[in-house]
Formats: sequence, C-alpha cells, structure tokens
Amino acid sequence: MTFNDIFKSSFLESVTEFSPVDTLIGMAFALVVGLFIFVIYKKTFAGVMYSTGFSMTLVGLTLVTTLVIMAVTSNVVLSLGMVGALSIVRFRAAIKEPMEIVYLFWAIAAGIVIGAGMIPLAVIGSATIGGTLLLFANRKMHENPYILILGCADEKAESAALALAGKSVARLAVKSKTVNASGIELTAEIRMKDGETSFVNRLNGIEGISGATLVSYNGEYMS
Repeated sequence: MTFNDIFKSSFLESVTEFSPVDTLIGMAFALVVGLFIFVIYKKTFAGVMYSTGFSMTLVGLTLVTTLVIMAVTSNVVLSLGMVGALSIVRFRAAIKEPMEIVYLFWAIAAGIVIGAGMIPLAVIGSATIGGTLLLFANRKMHENPYILILGCADEKAESAALALAGKSVARLAVKSKTVNASGIELTAEIRMKDGETSFVNRLNGIEGISGATLVSYNGEYMS
C-alpha cells in the first residue's frame, strides 16, 4: 500500500482540481467590488457617527463570501458541511441604520455571484445598485431636515415666531405643541434655505420667546 493509496480520496482529487488562477481572478474581482461598496457606503452615509469598522466589514464580507462559494460549488459534501458549520453562527451586533442592511446583503450577494463565476452579473448589478443609491442620496442631501424648538410665553409670541420662521425657511411643519403654566413649547420640522441659520437669532429676539433651539434631524417624512 502506497502513500497515495492511503490518502486516495476526494482530498487529493480536490487538490488537483484546485485552480490558483481562477481563485486569484475571483478574489481580485471580489476585492474591487467590495471596495466599490465601501466607497458608495462612505458617500451615501447620512448617520451621526461614521463607522470605519463597518465599512471594512463590507469589503471583508464580500471576499469571505466569494471564498466560501468557490469552495462549496466544487464539492457537494463540503457544501453540506459548510451549511452545518455556519448554522451555529450568531450575529448580535445591532443595526443602527436601516440602510446598513442593504449594504450587508449587497456585499453577501456580490460575493455569492462572483464565487459562482458570474462576474459580469456582479459588476453590472453592483454598478446599478451603486448608481441608484448615489442618485437618491444626492437628492436628499439638498433637503436636510432640522427640528426647531421654541419656547413661547403666550399665543402672540407663538404667532410672531411662526410667521418669521415661515418666511425664513423653505418648509415648516409643526410636529408638537405643549402648553403648561410656564408657557408654550413648539416643535417644528423645517427645511432651511441654503443652510441659513441666522433666523434663529431673530426668533430669539422676539418679545415673549424664551428660547429657540435648532437641531439636526435624521428622520423621514412623506413629501
């Protein structure tokens, strides 16, 4: 019995069937697509704190998924074992932004498609998704919402403040109004004109206005 007879199995056959060139090409395309997803995420990010770690995760996820799919497509037994191994993995990291789910699925899908050898589909699909996200992100960047909080002593001050604010901003919508013994508190969602914030100083100068606060707001509302 020779050494080859002892290890004569799918192991040696898998080694001989392995193609370094195909693997390098697939991983290179996965890296390019992963970096493209990284750039799109960075350009379209609209949250409060940008996470470099999450961005690098998108690149790594694309590469890892590609590697896994390359392995399982060449061996049915390995694919079943991989399913069993990955079934015990649990991800407990909280998703801060809904769009992060889109980028995670995009990275996984790109890795699956590249690993399956359908590189043109991965390139065309990623370009389409990236262009769509950039289009909508750039559209929203010109209409950043803000929350305006006003403290009013009486209805006269409230009317004067709303009149001034209405003339100074592109859009104003009252979201809440609280009346108590100390006065009136108004909360309004506004869209500013060219980032102009000097109207807040004028609001604070109105007689009967105890305070005017402008806060950046990352919420959504239907136009």
